[in-house]
Amino acid sequence: MANLKEIKRKIGSVKNTQKTTNAMKLVSSAKLKRTEELAKRSRVYAAKLTELIEEIAQKMQQSNAEGIDNVFFKDVSDPKSVDIVFITADKGLCGGFNSQTIKRVNHLLAEYKAKDVKVRLRAVGRKGIDYFKFNNVELSDEIVGLSAAPDFKQAAEFISEVASSYVNGETDKIILIHNGYVNIITQEIKEDQILPVDTSELELDSVSTSELEIEPDDDDTLLDALVKRYIEYTMYYSLIDSLAAEHSARMQAMDAATTNAKEMVKDLTVKYNKARQEAITTELIEIISGVESMK
Repeated sequence: MANLKEIKRKIGSVKNTQKTTNAMKLVSSAKLKRTEELAKRSRVYAAKLTELIEEIAQKMQQSNAEGIDNVFFKDVSDPKSVDIVFITADKGLCGGFNSQTIKRVNHLLAEYKAKDVKVRLRAVGRKGIDYFKFNNVELSDEIVGLSAAPDFKQAAEFISEVASSYVNGETDKIILIHNGYVNIITQEIKEDQILPVDTSELELDSVSTSELEIEPDDDDTLLDALVKRYIEYTMYYSLIDSLAAEHSARMQAMDAATTNAKEMVKDLTVKYNKARQEAITTELIEIISGVESMK
């Protein structure tokens, strides 16, 4: 009977876990819908901002035979120092969402160190911070809470400080890494070169049909302002994109956990029934044996 009680206790425990994981799945599903809509709107704004930068950079390139003479567009084919900004979640229970980002950061870290390039890590999200601190890897900057609740002002302040170190010559390149949202079942690691602006990603050689007119003296001022806003919004959009991917990953993880719990309950129920039948059979044999011995 003790065995029956133990199995029954396990069934109750697994059913409670199943209720919890199913509730977490539903919560993540609702949060994903809101974050996905926000990501769509943010993507449109980011695209328009990139379009403006392309137009101004294109006009500057056409007016200068040597190309774009701007600190945000300098060539960094052989960087001596690199800042890596990476985003992870503040919470777990989302499958391999955080580990994929950390794996990519470690790969890049090893790659640059092999080339004798100085690397500084700047972390957003508790999971990434905890991992690197546990492994005694120094972090130049860290922030908790921003990945769980993206805020434009806070994101702008964080990335502006990183951009200032680039302008001051403390670092030659800034890379942003996060696990981004593709669809409800897929996430992918996204690696963006924040600074200098990667001109290979801009369509500077296309024929412009824009009616935008800029005075030559205003080119640099306007481009600087746009690039700064572009950097800030890229950081903010990456946080939203990462949050959507996090909800998607957690929803899948909790769905898988709920399914596993259902299967475990089935197996334990079969085990319970078998143990119960064995107990009843044993009791019957004992009764029959007792009766026979009295004859």
